[in-house]
Amino acid sequence: MGGLLLGGVVVLGASVQWMTGMGFALVAVPALVLVLGAQDGVALANCAAGVICLAGLSEGWRRVRLRSMVPLIVAAACTVPVGGWFARRLPEPVLLVTMGALVTVAVLLLLRGLRLRALSGVGGAVSAGAVGGFMNAAAGLGGPPVSLYAVNAGWTIHEFVPNALFYGAVVNVFSVVASGPPQLSRVQWIVAAIGLAIGAVAGRTLAGRVSEPRARLLVLMLALVGGATTVLKGVWGLLPA
Repeated sequence: MGGLLLGGVVVLGASVQWMTGMGFALVAVPALVLVLGAQDGVALANCAAGVICLAGLSEGWRRVRLRSMVPLIVAAACTVPVGGWFARRLPEPVLLVTMGALVTVAVLLLLRGLRLRALSGVGGAVSAGAVGGFMNAAAGLGGPPVSLYAVNAGWTIHEFVPNALFYGAVVNVFSVVASGPPQLSRVQWIVAAIGLAIGAVAGRTLAGRVSEPRARLLVLMLALVGGATTVLKGVWGLLPA
């Protein structure tokens, strides 16, 4: 049953990532930490999201704005080790509450399309990259800060997707190096790999049939439910026996 649930979570996360260019971590992290535990769930999300980003880049790497991405990547490289350090030292119930709250806040900010002057220009890129690097290593959630930066920078979806994939590929590699790979059994690795493949096929098939706004809203609603569930599990673990 655990393997089936793990595979289903990976399929769902990979499908929405291929449909919308975002969303694997938002959808999958809350469920993965419930199935595998906080550290292994985040580590698997980093590995899977990195693979998806690299695969997506094989088609869109020519549209990456390297000059614009340098501040984001450099800032993230500085904060990824800090996020990994926090994740290793926080008790699991506290980490679950923290991750669930980060997911919930990130979703609400994305739904509002928050615009701040501080998130524009080079300073905005550095801020988004630094926060994204920390969140990615600690909770597998490096995408929302970059999404908010892109909104404030006025990027179109055509501009955003390849640059987000580039950022995701690099930062997830940083995160795996800093925190280590997940400690999974051979069967769990196989299930996760099959789930990624099925999710890629499903996402590509559905991409032309589901409108982008509806797909994006579905991603955010699933993430909101997952974030709230993760918070509740963490709070339950903090209650005295």
